[in-house]
Amino acid sequence: MADRSVLFVCVSNAGKSVMAAGLMRQIAGPHIRVTSAGTHAKGAVNQQSVQALAEVGVDISDHQPTQLTEQMLDEADLVVIVGTQAQLEDHPGTTIQRWDTDEPSLRGIDGIDRMRIIRDDITTRVQALAANLSTAAAPPAGQSTQSDRRDG
Repeated sequence: MADRSVLFVCVSNAGKSVMAAGLMRQIAGPHIRVTSAGTHAKGAVNQQSVQALAEVGVDISDHQPTQLTEQMLDEADLVVIVGTQAQLEDHPGTTIQRWDTDEPSLRGIDGIDRMRIIRDDITTRVQALAANLSTAAAPPAGQSTQSDRRDG
């Protein structure tokens, strides 16, 4: 049974948030309920995201993008916005973090190499979050944290 719940959000729910959710499920196991959604969900899961996670033993190939709802926000102990594009207003009673993930395309790195760098960045963040959630008390309701910016 899950002790806590984490909702990962990006724009389309086809790449970064899906990767974060898949990695959290692998790392945290059943102790954390993990969901993901998009602020403007559409299309199908990004195949390069599927490939990058398959390389580390995580299968997200069956994922269908899901539109973010108020109910999802209400039910999450923590919402993590993955990347800089998704916009989400404060939601009373919900703790929100933003992960400003590495964006290799800004350095001319595209394709599967881009997705592997993003995967590795998200993996590091998920590992830290899973460790924190397994040892820390639940954050106070309504607390919003500052952006976590990593330059890379």
